[in-house]
Amino acid sequence: MNQGMETLGSATLVPDIVVETRGLVRTFVTGKVEVHALRGVDLVIRRGEFVAIAGPSGSGKTTLFNLIGGLDVPTGGQVLVAGQGIEGLSRRELSALRLGKIGFVFQAYNLIPVLSAYENVEYPLVLRRVPAAERKERVSRLLASVGLETMKNRRPAELSGGQQQRVAVARALVTEPMVVLADEPTANLDSETGEALIEQMKGLNSDHGTTFLFSTHDPMVMEKSRRLIRLKDGLLESDHTVDAGAFAAKS
Repeated sequence: MNQGMETLGSATLVPDIVVETRGLVRTFVTGKVEVHALRGVDLVIRRGEFVAIAGPSGSGKTTLFNLIGGLDVPTGGQVLVAGQGIEGLSRRELSALRLGKIGFVFQAYNLIPVLSAYENVEYPLVLRRVPAAERKERVSRLLASVGLETMKNRRPAELSGGQQQRVAVARALVTEPMVVLADEPTANLDSETGEALIEQMKGLNSDHGTTFLFSTHDPMVMEKSRRLIRLKDGLLESDHTVDAGAFAAKS
């Protein structure tokens, strides 16, 4: 059954499965040494999930994220986003996929230093040629949702680490992506700021049904996730989902 976008009349139906990997393999070769980063990972992420992928360094977390985001190419297997296999897409098509369907939150923030918080969030919409009035509405709404509406004119150097990461979250969400990939989003934050950030993401997940997929070492992020997937040596070691009531009760 095709899990991609379906249309009914003039309506577009969002697929239930937003990300799927099938037998995903990634092997790196350095000289005569082969490093098996992923050894055949089967994974399904459904719309509205709040998922943490955990594991020690070298377990394959970052490799998995890079493959899902089309930043790397698998040695074997498939990645599907909204039911579409991405391995055969051109660079231009992959860029369009990332710009339209996947939001990224990087550990190092990756904000543009010469742009204000507002302009950093707005930038993906400029690339998509979204009309100015719509850009203003979306950016203002998202900056308010992450508590930065009064700091919209500040550049990254004038913001704390936690504030910069919230700008990065707003930027990831502004294109209304199908899934947000957050790679170690709390790694450079103190525990209080990190917890506040995850609570904001949890609220966005609850209020708007945004799908979040985290790569993390942080026990707090694992505790606050609805589903915890553990990788070890490039293999899926465990996959546990808590019930909806328990997830809603976590704080």
